[in-house]
Amino acid sequence: MQIDKLRGKELDQLFQAILSLKDLEECYQFFDDLCTMNEIQSLAQRLEVARMLMDGDTYQRIENQTGASTATISRVKRCINYGNDGYKFTLDRVHEKSE
Repeated sequence: MQIDKLRGKELDQLFQAILSLKDLEECYQFFDDLCTMNEIQSLAQRLEVARMLMDGDTYQRIENQTGASTATISRVKRCINYGNDGYKFTLDRVHEKSE
């Protein structure tokens, strides 16, 4: 697990801060202060790429719809296939809430 290399007080604090957010508005406020617009958009783009990959979309369609590079798409696909299932369980939970 690559994240093990990063574990520590600062990362714990960041994740605890994220877990403390109560609603979408607080998320917008926090991430607006924490990240640049490009950083936020990159995170959102990767999540959308993951969703589309898991839905069976092609690289071409994903690239056209999201503007993500094939390198980004490949990286997300590698995480889906060999990662910690983070994309899967979070997207499953978001999908469950929207039903």
